[in-house]
Amino acid sequence: MQGVVLTPNPPDLAQPAPVAAGTAPEPAPLDENACETLYIQNLNEKIKPDSTFYTLARSVERDIDWKIGHGFLLAFLVMKASLRGLFKVYGEVLDVVAHSNLRMRGQAFVSFESPEIAKKAMAEVQRFPLYSKPMQISFARTPSDVVVQKKDPNNLEAHKQRRQEHKKATRYTNPLKAKYRAKRLAAEIDGGAALPAAKRPAVQMPDEYLPPNKILFLQNLPETVTKDQLMSLFSQYPNLHEVRLIPQKKDIAFVEFVDEGSAGVAKDALHNYKLDGENKIKITFARK
Repeated sequence: MQGVVLTPNPPDLAQPAPVAAGTAPEPAPLDENACETLYIQNLNEKIKPDSTFYTLARSVERDIDWKIGHGFLLAFLVMKASLRGLFKVYGEVLDVVAHSNLRMRGQAFVSFESPEIAKKAMAEVQRFPLYSKPMQISFARTPSDVVVQKKDPNNLEAHKQRRQEHKKATRYTNPLKAKYRAKRLAAEIDGGAALPAAKRPAVQMPDEYLPPNKILFLQNLPETVTKDQLMSLFSQYPNLHEVRLIPQKKDIAFVEFVDEGSAGVAKDALHNYKLDGENKIKITFARK
């Protein structure tokens, strides 16, 4: 058995208790209300749809041609795709449930295989600014239908029945529903003359969520960078087509490949690469 060399602890810093060889640390206990489904609030329902959103929405629902004129519904589909893409790094996402009706806008439910995965995802994604609004995440009161169907299919109908009974029981006591009813009643009394809410600025999709493109967008380049340097760097990867510098803005450039797959390989390999040994270059797919 090889010996282990222990380094002295830094002064005044608490150290974790030693763990006996061959034993693993006990996992942190789950909250009493932990379940496989997360409840997400404060989602940005004011996303402005464009052609990029249309592409991303197709990853959720293929038959959306008729919805292209319905801006909010298209943005709603994009939000579902974005949530699935954001959370899938923690494990299989069983389902993403969101509603396009007025009362449930800005809210969604995301379901995982286990409460442990859900807890880890909630801890690490809490307050993440998806489309410029920090998400508020908590455990759902009950697991989603998909979770029950997977783990206890014989109890699915009873689960749905309990949910419907709870919905009926809280129809007139739920504060959110009461607020919505009061707002609707006020609008009817005033004849719809209430002042319109101030418009929020349109929010563009963050670069990190752009769909694949054969053209890469480079940012944070050294101002001394040359076309030959970038050609040499990106020619390590197959199917390089062209490198374009922007004379008026020397810290950005575009690199084009023959196909999206080749561009994706180069992007993943060179993102955060220190071209000058100091500053990391940022590489994303260019907007279409």
